[in-house]
Amino acid sequence: MALGVSLSVKADLGVSPISCVPYIYSLVLPFSLGELTIFMNGIFILLQIAILRKNYQYIQLVQFIAVILLGYFIDFTLFLISGINPTTYFGQLVTLLSSCSLIALGVFLLVKANITYIPGDGLLVVITKTFKKDFGKVKICFDSSMVVIGISSSLIFLHKLVGIREGTVIAALIVGLLIQFYEKAIRTLSKLHAVEKTAETSCIHQHRIITISREYGSGGHEIGQCIAKKLGIPFYDKELINITAEKSGFTKEYILENEQKIENALFHELYAQNYAYVNGQLPPSDTLFLIQSKIIRDISSKESCVIVGRCANFILKDNPLCFNVFVHANNEFRKSRIIDKYKGKETFTDKDLEQADRNRSNYCSKYTGQEWRDSSNYHVTIDSSRYAIEQIADNIIYLLQNTYNVPSIHRT
Repeated sequence: MALGVSLSVKADLGVSPISCVPYIYSLVLPFSLGELTIFMNGIFILLQIAILRKNYQYIQLVQFIAVILLGYFIDFTLFLISGINPTTYFGQLVTLLSSCSLIALGVFLLVKANITYIPGDGLLVVITKTFKKDFGKVKICFDSSMVVIGISSSLIFLHKLVGIREGTVIAALIVGLLIQFYEKAIRTLSKLHAVEKTAETSCIHQHRIITISREYGSGGHEIGQCIAKKLGIPFYDKELINITAEKSGFTKEYILENEQKIENALFHELYAQNYAYVNGQLPPSDTLFLIQSKIIRDISSKESCVIVGRCANFILKDNPLCFNVFVHANNEFRKSRIIDKYKGKETFTDKDLEQADRNRSNYCSKYTGQEWRDSSNYHVTIDSSRYAIEQIADNIIYLLQNTYNVPSIHRT
């Protein structure tokens, strides 16, 4: 990590958010970058103690040892690479990327050691656990505040912007991504993979499941409900929210607000990368998907049913008795249905539809790696604007019951 910090200084394209404050003050005060790094991180450790008080775990005092070593290694590595002075922008960029790679490797190894945290990240863990905040959001605010303090200090004391450039942004964007890359490169089993593997091997393929994916406003919910009623089997859509709330500790409001949608794939990925800095934690969205995946597998192993949305077709992809349907319709039909049936706003526009569909598409891509609208992911796709709900349900049931080598669902 120390070598990575030193290389970022030599690249001269801006240091990482966490290093920008001590770097700028090293240009103002008669102290080295390493010494000011020790001082700043020492403050972070004292803040941890102040917040936790009697609940502070004294094993975390090892952070003092680690940060003292880090500080003096920064000064030592700066001396070692004093001859590195890239003269071209390409050379600066290569040096910066090398810096990010080394910082990420250092963080990754520290996380895997599972003894302590970087003091700044340790402070964020304390804040999130004490005040029940989301770690990803808190880290974004923390990194942003460090950059703001750095910019302000640079302008006040140096009368120009120093140490914060495009390299600062690049470091903020890719260090977390690189930590995730190291995780995958050595094939360390993450919780996500472990839970999926266990759930997949435990699924009993003995019940007929109909999954319905749908464009917003196309009537997929009503079609699924009609199929379930005609076959006399359970129907799961909003019911999954109640089950998930019972099993997860998430509130129904949180689940309703966050399931089945990712509004901006890039911002969500950057947010999720923050969890690479701490061991044993998953982003809440990943946790929610894992819990719902397990619920869907458990349900499908116990009974025939209809499941709407939530990437159920992918979750049950290894179940040969799963019949997957995608429902779509033209925009005018969907807008009319949203206004009339769902009591949506009267000015629901094509842009609103596009955003709703993009949210679902991003969610599908994130957790399945598949294109949401790709017809090859489904057994049947149907335009709901061309047929009545009951007619669509009857046709799907007919196709279902006449699928080769698949037992029928017996009506109850």
